[in-house]
Amino acid sequence: MIPHSYTVDSLSQSQDLASKIFSSSTPQQILSACVSIETFLHSHSSDQSRHFFSVTFPTLILKLFGFTNDSCASSPPQCSSWIDVVSSSNDPDLASRVFQLLSPGGIVLNSIFSVDRKSLVKFVFPTERLPEWSRFMLSSEKDAKILANVCPLFRGKVNEDSIKSTGSAYQIQLNVFEYYMFWFSYYPICRANNENNVDNLFTKRTKKEKFKLENWTYSIPGFSTNVKRGTEQKIECNLYLRLLYAYLREFVPINDLNVHQQPYRSSLLNYSSGHDGSIILRAEFLVDAFVNYWLIDNDFSPLSINVCKWFGVPHRLSAVSREIPPTSGLGELVKLFVKYLNLSSIVVASQCESNADYSGSPKWMVSDSSSVLFDNSVKSRDLASVVPCVSSVGSWNACIQRPLYRFILRTFLFCPVGTSIKNASEVFSVWVCYMEPWRISMDDFAEFDAVVNGSTKNAKMEDSQSRDSYLSQWQAYVLSNYLYYSSLVMHFIGFAHKFLHTDPELIVQMVLKVMIVLTSSKELIDLIKNVNTVFHSKQAGFSKSKLNSLYRFVPYIREQLQDWEDGLCESDADGSFLHENWNKDLKLFDDSEDGGQQLLQLFILRAEAELQAISGDNLAQNLQCIDSLKAQVSCFFGGHAIKPIAFSLEPEQQPPSRDEIFKPKRVGHHALADIKYKGDWMKRPISDDEIAWLAKLLIWLSVWLNETLGLNQPKESSVVRSKWSYVEVSGDDAGNVYGPVETMKAVLYAIGIWLRVLGTAMVNLMRKHG
Repeated sequence: MIPHSYTVDSLSQSQDLASKIFSSSTPQQILSACVSIETFLHSHSSDQSRHFFSVTFPTLILKLFGFTNDSCASSPPQCSSWIDVVSSSNDPDLASRVFQLLSPGGIVLNSIFSVDRKSLVKFVFPTERLPEWSRFMLSSEKDAKILANVCPLFRGKVNEDSIKSTGSAYQIQLNVFEYYMFWFSYYPICRANNENNVDNLFTKRTKKEKFKLENWTYSIPGFSTNVKRGTEQKIECNLYLRLLYAYLREFVPINDLNVHQQPYRSSLLNYSSGHDGSIILRAEFLVDAFVNYWLIDNDFSPLSINVCKWFGVPHRLSAVSREIPPTSGLGELVKLFVKYLNLSSIVVASQCESNADYSGSPKWMVSDSSSVLFDNSVKSRDLASVVPCVSSVGSWNACIQRPLYRFILRTFLFCPVGTSIKNASEVFSVWVCYMEPWRISMDDFAEFDAVVNGSTKNAKMEDSQSRDSYLSQWQAYVLSNYLYYSSLVMHFIGFAHKFLHTDPELIVQMVLKVMIVLTSSKELIDLIKNVNTVFHSKQAGFSKSKLNSLYRFVPYIREQLQDWEDGLCESDADGSFLHENWNKDLKLFDDSEDGGQQLLQLFILRAEAELQAISGDNLAQNLQCIDSLKAQVSCFFGGHAIKPIAFSLEPEQQPPSRDEIFKPKRVGHHALADIKYKGDWMKRPISDDEIAWLAKLLIWLSVWLNETLGLNQPKESSVVRSKWSYVEVSGDDAGNVYGPVETMKAVLYAIGIWLRVLGTAMVNLMRKHG
């Protein structure tokens, strides 16, 4: 039992340390605060450090990420974040000191694990800082109760709020490690939202709902536009990226995942927050946190259609069904995250070389085990894509397939017109990296390894080597991610057409890069074409056994197409997005006007015209890029890149003049072209089939009307006719606006005069005839 005097002393020391951390805004003060934190944690046991995490730790988070206690959101920050100070100072020693404090092997995280093992401290995470789709779920009592079932991230964390101070009947309770990682995941999201001034439903809070750490005023150095890039920004001083990679490498294993599995455990759905010792449980929690915050967040269809059917949850959240792109500025973070997770796919692919039957499974990265949370009658196959987890073959790919696909697709579809495509280009690089996992190796992380622990190698991946092109051992990966190589390509071509005028050079290079990836190997081209062939064919036997073996993948790909593109269908009529539809077909090899080859052909013609119109210094290089694109398109589809166009390219004829419109096409039984008279039509001789007196009367009436209305003006020259005509309005009439009331009066007055004239004529006629 801890003495009371010692407890009071620990509390006072924690309060003093919190004050010191809060006032640290210079490099020297930050260094001093780091030393004080380490000294305190080294001198206190886990039981005695309870006050540190309940009093000091929230202040440490505040200073690390640059929060402010000011309740006014528009007020300037009162203090600089540690991340901001480290980046601006560009001092590797300062960055290393803060990194050592918060690194996986540092004193802070070691103390966190000790406290969590005894469940000494619990935090309530603010609801307004959760991913947007989960905030919507918590707003409904029915959906809040099943949130833990549909999302493993919230398993065992949703509890009733006895105080109900946040406006919701439920709250999220976390241990110290989970609390820190939630803030760590949320940091770039809120930074980007503040920068872009995103106006969404869940950010409008009353003063009573505001959390004291609500004001986020600083962006992540190294990702925002106000931070220097290139050689001026050292990776050693990019504290957030260093911490992200360190946490991934320490807590997320990429090799032999099954070794870390607990006995009788096969799914994340058995996760218990009270157990902190399992490596794979902590890894799955961290991956789920990044996926939900970075990839899903404001997606109006965050859950798979299957799980929504089983639990009766609306598969599209109406409160967040807005056509807005994902949070911008996450491209570099997501790319590092995806590349690291795909290292596990390299291990799986290397195992495929010695397993001939391995590529025969369409769901090679999805667990087939059932969960205790679901009813026993529910087949695990139906829920495999709903709550993906580490599979029996040990790959993280299933966890990110659907969220990443929708993240990329929403970026392309909902990118605002007239804005910079910098964010779209960063997301594009994530897509290209995901399509080429065979190019990933630990050499890509050598720079991070060097600054984390001074090592440029990772012993766990020494045997795996990256390759420059696709090999047959990656067939299962391509089949399970086929939409990335087919449907998403079509959506990207539409994006390229839409934003070609914004930056023609960059857009052409992006399209060329995609075609280079698709044509990197003849085996890859054949695989994509063969799958497309069986997708559009009936189950009747094919002459080739290879096509027959691919047919069993068609139902899985069709299910993915319906699920992954749920609510992301673009209307052909007006370009709007129909949330009631989904893409039902693969049109990359379609021969119609909206097929892949026709759209690429049209893009090449448009891009060539745009680049020639620019006529810059890089014209020759740009045209060479166009030639390379033509060669890649020809290689992928076969034949010539530019085929004869079905529609005419002749200039549109000018509309006929007023005289031509009302000119008769025939005179009697003869065509107008056969008439010899070529003079003024109104002065031509009267033909035999016309009534002479009636024709003269009508011509006289027409001439009188033209003179009265001033239509008999001499024809002006083409130069004069091209000038604008103006109508002078007198000053007295300029302020008078005649609306519908005055118009109705004039019409009724005219009708009354006509009726009066008609009545007078009838009376005279009746008097004349008695």
